[in-house]
Amino acid sequence: MFPAVPYSRFIIGTLPWYSVLIVTGILLAILLCSREEKRLQLPEDTVTDLALLLIPLGVIGARLYYVVFSWDAFAGDPLSILRIWEGGLAIYGGIIGGLAAIFITARMKKLSPLLLADMIIPTVALAQAIGRWGNYFNMEAYGAPITDPAWQFFPAGVLIPTGEGYVWHMATFFYESVWNLLTFLVLWFIIRPRRKRDGVVTLWYALLYGTGRTLIEGLRTDSLMLGPVRVSQGLSLLLAAVAAVLLILLAIYDRKKTEA
Repeated sequence: MFPAVPYSRFIIGTLPWYSVLIVTGILLAILLCSREEKRLQLPEDTVTDLALLLIPLGVIGARLYYVVFSWDAFAGDPLSILRIWEGGLAIYGGIIGGLAAIFITARMKKLSPLLLADMIIPTVALAQAIGRWGNYFNMEAYGAPITDPAWQFFPAGVLIPTGEGYVWHMATFFYESVWNLLTFLVLWFIIRPRRKRDGVVTLWYALLYGTGRTLIEGLRTDSLMLGPVRVSQGLSLLLAAVAAVLLILLAIYDRKKTEA
């Protein structure tokens, strides 16, 4: 059982947990995608070539997205933009960078970008579930204070240092980690084996992740903001809504095609 306060941000010496967890998630994703490459009979080294593009573009996109919507925190020290091990990666920026890598790789390999997206997207959910624990060690991505003593325990809450001592806050990073793990399990064991067309797994990810993030983001106190709007919450809601509409339209189309 993890304590309500992490013992350290570092696993050993100056090596941060945040970086170790992100790398662990990436390595597991590559391992699972390599198995999928063989199952889908894709050209050899498709996953390797994709990873060589996706990892740097994903990290760059995730960091730039966070910096753009948190510029006040970096304006006084622009070099701090490079210190990603201190936290500050936004998944939607990573997705944008990842999509760019997918389209480039698909063009190089003459493959369907939707097929490549379906191959990697379940593992993205798994990597997210692991990576969220970096927020625990960095003591970030938490929610509103918990005033009811009945809920002042981990993992319902975490203790965050303030000027008045440690205060219990909702452990929203944990809520999202669990949601992402469940999303991975649904995609990997239920949706993936029944996939009938390219892009369906990706749409289900958009629906499941978007729904969970919409709800959990509303509990956080450190959301990236655009005026009065929580950026990630708005994007998540839009993502889930579009995915739901497309999945319904595809289901109607398949039904009519079957009846014809």
